Amino acid sequence: MKREELGDLMAFLVVCEERSFTRAAARLGTSQSSVSHTVKRLEERLDLRLLTRTTRNVSPTLAGEQLAATLRPAFDGIEARLSSLNDMRSKPAGHVRITSSRHAAIEILWPRLSPVLAEHPDVQLEISVDQKMTDIVEERFDAGVRLGESVEKDMIALRIGPDLRMLTVGAPDYFARHGRPQTPHDLTDHNCINLRLPTLGGLYPWEYEQDGKPLNVRVEGQLTTNDVDVIIQAAIDGRGLCCLPDYHLQRHIEEKRLEPVLEQWSPPFPGYHLYYPSRRQASPAFALILEALRYRG
Repeated sequence: MKREELGDLMAFLVVCEERSFTRAAARLGTSQSSVSHTVKRLEERLDLRLLTRTTRNVSPTLAGEQLAATLRPAFDGIEARLSSLNDMRSKPAGHVRITSSRHAAIEILWPRLSPVLAEHPDVQLEISVDQKMTDIVEERFDAGVRLGESVEKDMIALRIGPDLRMLTVGAPDYFARHGRPQTPHDLTDHNCINLRLPTLGGLYPWEYEQDGKPLNVRVEGQLTTNDVDVIIQAAIDGRGLCCLPDYHLQRHIEEKRLEPVLEQWSPPFPGYHLYYPSRRQASPAFALILEALRYRG
């Protein structure tokens, strides 16, 4: 096989994975027209139509799907072999892609990985900040960050942070005017600030636990928003109660702007974990990042 033919196959596979010539070109570091020409050349050489092109997207034909299914494990094997060769280097090297929420990226990933980058200049790190539940295999990430209870069972999960708690809080002025709820059922008598979830767009049900059994409460109130900072400020201003992870609220509780309630109904739950496919053969760069992120209590 000629060298350019191998490159054509790689370009075709990336287009299949990205479902877009533009995104494939960005990933390959070339132009959209170059990728389109490369795939067209491959189709002409094979005398087969491999892709269906529309104004909105690109999808593989049946022949294209079969070719992609053959190429993907082959290229994954080449990539794994190249990564294993890094073991022979005196310095760890490689590119690692991680998807994460903003809070975990700022408070956990960057503080621990910044020294790694400083000490190992041949290690390249990409952190993609996103609130949605990303499919790291489909999106070609090396790892992702989620709360421990949200990690799929077929993934390896590495704890990178402490346990967390959902806290229900309000301003002292609000409690002076409306009293304090004694049980989650009392929330129906209170003005509660709803969080619109960024994934499916639904409202977050406030989560509690009684005798080891979960208790979710649908609350109502004047304000609904998808922004945590707006929720916190509204609670500080006495506009209602809110329920958020403790790391968002701790500083405001310490400074007496907010006060927690229903704490006995809010046990801790597993915090942030780094997750990645169990089939992955860890490169030296990835192993370095795993060790730096490992939570030690």
